[in-house]
Amino acid sequence: MHYRRVLIFSIASLLCMSAAAKDKKKTLLPIDVLQARTVWVIIDPEAGVDVEDPNANRIARENVENAIAKWGRLSPVTDASMADLIITVRKGNGKLVQPTIGGTPINNSPPVIMQPSDSGINAAGHAGGPQPQTSGPRPQMEVGSTEDMFVVYRGDPNHNRTSNPLDYPPVWRYSAKDALESPGVPAVDVFRKLVAESEKQANTP
Repeated sequence: MHYRRVLIFSIASLLCMSAAAKDKKKTLLPIDVLQARTVWVIIDPEAGVDVEDPNANRIARENVENAIAKWGRLSPVTDASMADLIITVRKGNGKLVQPTIGGTPINNSPPVIMQPSDSGINAAGHAGGPQPQTSGPRPQMEVGSTEDMFVVYRGDPNHNRTSNPLDYPPVWRYSAKDALESPGVPAVDVFRKLVAESEKQANTP
């Protein structure tokens, strides 16, 4: 009876090892993501403008766009309707809670100008082309990651703006200190290596 239990346990272990080996062959990124050819890089729409560093998110976005263009695999576009993938970026500054300015069209306007006043900080902005209606710039306390955030979403598969791709779960996310800093832009480098590894596994019998 003891030997039968040992034999059953051994067979079960071998089956588990076989299943684990098969799992390792699964691609790390979905095939449709590996087939993407266009990308729209934007600042996380939920991010406010950092009071102490108003240009932080804009510079982070430019760093990512430049790194992706240098990579050459994905072509940056300027509209969600043309994007196979959407990447949102958000600069961290080590603070879990910080004062920011909300209510600004952060992805299509110049940085908000901060002006001190007796009652605190006044915010003013200039239009940089067509912008959605907002309630206007307003001071707020923002709670977010202390590290830089790089999040990948699928674009609208029909390219017709029928839904907001950011309402769906992201395909992949990465966060680390200075992940969006140039010239290396570590977040793009990690994503690039992940794409290469996923393709290698997808092509392995």
